[in-house]
Order: sequence, then structure tokens, then C-alpha cells
Amino acid sequence: MLEQTKETHQLFVDIDEGRIPKRVPVHTWLDISYVIQYAGMDMRRANWDVENFKNLFDLSAKTFKSDINAVDITRFIPVYNILGAVNFVMGSSGQIQHPEVKGMEADEYEELIADPYKFIHDKLLPRLYKKLDTNPAQRAMVFSKAMKAHSDIFGHIIAHQDSLAEKYGIAYERVGCQTVAPFDLIADQFRGFREMSKDIRRYPDQVVRACEAVLPMLIKAGIKPHSSRQKRTFMPLHMAPYLRLSDFEKFYWPTFKKLIEALWAAGAVPLLFVEQDWTRFLDYLNELPAGTQMMFEYGDPKVIKEKVGKKHIISGLYPLTLLSKGTKQECIDKAKELVDILAPGGNYIFSFDKIALNLNDANPENIIAVNEFVREYAVY
Repeated sequence: MLEQTKETHQLFVDIDEGRIPKRVPVHTWLDISYVIQYAGMDMRRANWDVENFKNLFDLSAKTFKSDINAVDITRFIPVYNILGAVNFVMGSSGQIQHPEVKGMEADEYEELIADPYKFIHDKLLPRLYKKLDTNPAQRAMVFSKAMKAHSDIFGHIIAHQDSLAEKYGIAYERVGCQTVAPFDLIADQFRGFREMSKDIRRYPDQVVRACEAVLPMLIKAGIKPHSSRQKRTFMPLHMAPYLRLSDFEKFYWPTFKKLIEALWAAGAVPLLFVEQDWTRFLDYLNELPAGTQMMFEYGDPKVIKEKVGKKHIISGLYPLTLLSKGTKQECIDKAKELVDILAPGGNYIFSFDKIALNLNDANPENIIAVNEFVREYAVY
């Protein structure tokens, strides 16, 4: 291991193990689509060119000076094409989008609850992936082909991510796998946002039981042989901010908390992307096992630091919109403001409030300036 790699990786290890690192580590969060555009490539073509992904990873590591791989890629258009996906599709610009979908009817809750795996296999997947809507033999062939493509692409990416650490002196990849909260799974993929908002009024007991029914499979998805504090389970949190407090307490929190506690018990430490504004729920988040990383999108940094920052690892909160429209000095001033609030006492990783998807989301020169500033200024 390169000495620089060891030093950079140690920043994250110290935070994970409850120590104050030498300085605040910097995590720049860019979707592959951002780097494709930065490289001047056509997204409609580049999303298919798996072999070129490694060049985009290298470009990002050389340019933006993140302390860990900056490029995020989880949606592989070749795989979705094999499956005939309707839940993740490529738009006219080449951007992969998640349209509002409904894979389950309201009168199918009991069927889902009785046997989640069977319902997903027999009904949900063929509705969301049209090429699985065929005879069993053909379905098995399509699914096998998609899994082979996914494994090949993902294996290619993971191997190169590890080589980035050695090549550029950055930390090793922090995320080992992904899962979702039970309520979010049902809202996102089964019923859709609009229908789920109605279901909690029309079928409250069935929604609660459905969340309990899918919980075991989501625990299983979030645990891998390599799971640890340094190989975390990523979990984007979607629906909670749109719920009333009483609905959050009834529908969202119980199975979400069980999921987090089960992951911790298995050594699969969570990294939560706390989407939208969770200010109303900060006391609940503070009940989770100590050392959970929470990447916040919105909220008052002072309140978040006070409520959860002593027990948990905080990241996020730097406004991506400022990187898009602000001057270099304005961007640096905001970075200083956040570091001064969030860095004292440790438990802080500098990162943006959301991922940059489009080149218009963030001026590359501002990203570079902010990263350089934080690396020099945020020293303990």
C-alpha cells in the first residue's frame, strides 16, 4: 500500500473507530453522468461503453482530488436494456431516470404479505422488467443474461476502484452494498409515491404488515461477507419527510429501526443518505446505534451537530446549488462556515448535500477550489 494511500485511508478509519483524524476527509460525490459530460462525451453512447468507465474514474481522481473515489455508478443501462426495465430508463439526454411506477395493485397486499419472494418473482418483476414477462424458460434465460452482465460490469468497476487507491493515494471504497428501508421499497417500486400516500389512509394495517414482510429480505440484501465499518451498507432514505409525524412513527420508523439494528448486529454498518429535511426526526435518528454515518441533504448544521453529531458521523449539507452559481470565494466561504460548525470534536466527513448528476449542477473549478481549501484548512 502506498504511504499516501495509507494516510488517506486512515482518516476514515479514525472516524469510524471514534477517533479524531489528522484532518477532515473530503468526499466528492459525482454521478458517472457528471464525469461523462466533463469529459465532453455523449451520455447516450458513454453509458454503454463499460470499458471506458475506468478512464472516467481516473479522470475524476486526477481532477477533483477527493480523498475517496468520487464517482458513483449503480445503474447499468446494458442490464436494464436486457431486462426491458420500465422503472429505470434512459432519457433523451442519456440520463438514467426513475419514473413513477406501480408494480403492485392495491388488492395484492395480502399476496405480498403471505410470500414476498413469490410475489416479487411471479408478479412484480415481470411488470417492472417487461422481458421477464414471458414463459418460465425464457424468463430464466433473460434473468441469467442480465445477472451475468451485471456481475461482469460491477466486477470490472470494483477491481478498478481498488486500483485507484494505489494509483492516486486515495482511500479504499467505503460502500460495500446497498439496501433500502421497507416503507421506501414498497413506495418506490411496488405502489409508487402517489398510491402509497393513499394506501396509508385506505389500508393502514396492510401497509404495516407489508413492511414487516419485506424486512427480512432487506436485511439480507444489506449484509455481505466484507461488510464492516469501512465497507458500509448504503441506504438512501426517501419517503419519511413527506409523512406526518404520527404516520412516520407508525409506518416508517419501526421497520427502519429494526433494519438498522439488524445490520449493526451483523457487522454491516450503515451509511444513510438522509434525503430532504429530517429536522423533525433528528431525535429518532439519534436512537440508532452509535457510529452510523448520516449524509444530510438539508437542515440547520448547528442543530444537526448538536442533536446527532456527538453520537454519529455527519456528512453532506454543503449546497450543490452554490457550486453551480456561486463565485469561487463564495464557495470557499461556505465551506469554512460548515467546517467551523461540524468539524469540532470529529465525527465529520466533508461532502455535498446531494450527488452532482449534470455538469450544470456544479462548476468543476468550484469543486476543485473547495476541496483544496478543506484539505488545507480543516486540520485538527
